[in-house]
Amino acid sequence: MVSRAERTPFGEWWWTVDRLMLAAFGVLMLAGIVLSLAASPPVAARLGLDPFYFVNRQVLFLIPAAAVMLLVSFLTPRQIRRLALIVFALSIVMVALTPVIGSEIKGARRWLVLMGLSIQPSEFLKPAFVILIAWLFGESTRRPEMPANLFSLGILLLVVSLLVMQPDFGQTMLIALVWSALFFLAGMRLIWVFGLAGIAGIGLMIAYSSVPHVARRIKRFLDPGSGDTFNIDIATESFVRGGWFGRGPGEGTVKRILPESHTDFVFAVAAEEFGIVLCLVLVALFAFIVIRALSRAMRNEDPFTRFAAAGLAILFGLQAAINLAVNLHLMPAKGMTLPFLSYGGSSLIAMAYGMGMLLALTREQPRAAMMSSRSHFTAAGSAV
Repeated sequence: MVSRAERTPFGEWWWTVDRLMLAAFGVLMLAGIVLSLAASPPVAARLGLDPFYFVNRQVLFLIPAAAVMLLVSFLTPRQIRRLALIVFALSIVMVALTPVIGSEIKGARRWLVLMGLSIQPSEFLKPAFVILIAWLFGESTRRPEMPANLFSLGILLLVVSLLVMQPDFGQTMLIALVWSALFFLAGMRLIWVFGLAGIAGIGLMIAYSSVPHVARRIKRFLDPGSGDTFNIDIATESFVRGGWFGRGPGEGTVKRILPESHTDFVFAVAAEEFGIVLCLVLVALFAFIVIRALSRAMRNEDPFTRFAAAGLAILFGLQAAINLAVNLHLMPAKGMTLPFLSYGGSSLIAMAYGMGMLLALTREQPRAAMMSSRSHFTAAGSAV
C-alpha cells in the first residue's frame, strides 16, 4: 500500500489520480484482448495468417499503450500543452503527406508506412487538436481581446481540409463535433450555432455530390434496397442471434463472414457471442468514463484544464457512440474504431495518449496549489 504521507512522485500520483476511471480504462483494455480472441482468428485465417496473428499484435500494442497512458497521466497541465503542441505539429505534417505518399486502402489514403510500421496520423492528431483548441478557448476567457476564437477556427479549417483530402469524413465529422462542443462550452453565441449547422449541411451536400463512396453509403442507409447492405445487415442480425446472454465464446458466425469483424464491427461480435448484457456493461463503462470526466472537468476552476478535460471526454464518448451507432444501423458506416476494443495499433496508442492526458487533467489538486498554479500562469502570460 502507498501511504498518503509519501511525497514521492508515485505516491502523489496514486492519491490524486482518479483510480475508478483508471480501472475502467484497464477493464476496457482487457476486454479488447478478449474480443480480439473472439473476433480476429477467422479474419487471420482468410488472409492466410496465423490464427492468433491479430491477438498477438493487439497484446503487443497494448503494452506501449498502457505505458503511454500511465506516463502521460503524471504530467502537469503545462507539460501537457507543450507535448500536445509537438504531437500536433508532427501529426499535421504526416497528415499532409498521407495523400501524397500514403498507402491507398479502399479508395482512401490514411496510412503512412514508417520503418515497417503502418501509422494512421489522424489518430494522433485528434487528442493533440483538443488540447490546442482548449488552450485557445481558455485564453479567450482570460483575455477577451485575444482573437483566440479566430485562431481556433483557422486551425479547425486546416485540419478539416487535410482530412478531406484523404478523404476521411468520419474523422472530419468527429473533430468538427468536438470543436463545436468546446466552442459551445466557451460561450458560443446562438448565431454561431445556426451558422455552423449551415456550413456542416453545405459540406455534407458537397461530399454527397462529389465523393461517390460517401453518396453510396448515405443512399444505402436511407434506402437499403439501393445497394449492398450485407455487412450492416449481418451486424444488426448478430444482436438478435446473441440474445441476452450470447451463444457462447467461439460460437458466433458473424466473425466468419464480416471482413472488419475485429475492427469496425467488434461490437457485433460481442453481441452475438456474449449477449446484450455484456454490450450494456460495455456501454455503461463508456458512459461512466465520460460522465465522471465531465463532472470533474466542470468542478475545475482553471479554464484550460476544464476545456481540455471536457474536450477529451467528448472525443472519447463521441467516437464510441459513432461506432456503436454504425453497428446498430443508426447511421451510415464511418470506419470508426471502438476505443480500446477494436484492433489497431495507431488507434490504441493514440487513445491511450489522449486518456492519459484526461487522467492527468482530472487529478485532484489542493486548492492552494491550484491558486498558485493559476497565479503563476497569469504572470507568465500566454506562455505554452
